[in-house]
Amino acid sequence: MTDNPYEASPERRAERLAETAPTECDVRVERLVTELIGRVADKWTMIILEVLEEHKELRFTELARKVEGISQKMLTQTLRHMERDGMVTRTIHPVIPPRVDYRLTPLGLSLGAAFCGVWIWAEKNLTEVEAARTAFDAR
Repeated sequence: MTDNPYEASPERRAERLAETAPTECDVRVERLVTELIGRVADKWTMIILEVLEEHKELRFTELARKVEGISQKMLTQTLRHMERDGMVTRTIHPVIPPRVDYRLTPLGLSLGAAFCGVWIWAEKNLTEVEAARTAFDAR
């Protein structure tokens, strides 16, 4: 029998899933996972995580410049969601004009690290995905 879950029979895949799945799922955890997947699947959140990880702390205007293609409204909404979820901190400096800085929290940093695997997978499989796309488009 193979260790590759994609080569195993549907019955064996179901058995493996049952072996690794928790017996009871806390509804709150399930809801949080669903919300976070939705949020992180949003490209702006992922890009903001990456930019803030690289630059540590940025003013709103600097962040807007580094996240190409994002509107001011979308940046504001995304940052508010990230702040609410504990991924970023927002610091307002009492100066004129007002200055607002954003920084990843340890929670935000750990989420970025968790999704680093996607980048590693993409780098490892880039050629194969491109070949599959080319073959599909040629049909």
